[in-house]
Amino acid sequence: MSTSDRLLLILHIGFAIFTLGPLTAATMSTPRYIRKRNVTVVRYLHRTTQIYGVGTLAIFLFGMALAGDDLAEAWLSVSMTLFIVAIVLLLIVERDQRKAAHLLETAAAAAGASAEAPPAPKEAAAAEGEEKPRERPGGDVAQVERGRIAAISGVVALIWLVILVLMVWNA
Repeated sequence: MSTSDRLLLILHIGFAIFTLGPLTAATMSTPRYIRKRNVTVVRYLHRTTQIYGVGTLAIFLFGMALAGDDLAEAWLSVSMTLFIVAIVLLLIVERDQRKAAHLLETAAAAAGASAEAPPAPKEAAAAEGEEKPRERPGGDVAQVERGRIAAISGVVALIWLVILVLMVWNA
């Protein structure tokens, strides 16, 4: 292995460690803060997902450069395909985080407005065209987004583990 290949391998492993860990932690902890209705933390986790999601592209690029002419090997093709699937799923998680933060803000604003003024008739709210936060009778806001984020985050973490096993097994 040449010095440039060793450098690429070090960068590839370093980026994998320092981006996938925080990215996975951010996506998997989002549902907890949606349930707690903590908009500030949900926005922070959304921003963290965006930043580290872009950082994962460096992992892919260093891996491609490291593979060189061996891209035809089956385990590399499977790893790259799984990586692309994980990136697409992360885009869905990012979208749901953004939507959940919006729904939490809307619910907080509606709760603040109802505490100050009498509630508006349903017809007036519907006529304004505002998106009503999805709530269960128990008061859960953005439960659909919370569930989807939890499920997809688990799948993405599993994909990272499968890629790791493929890399270690065939190294």
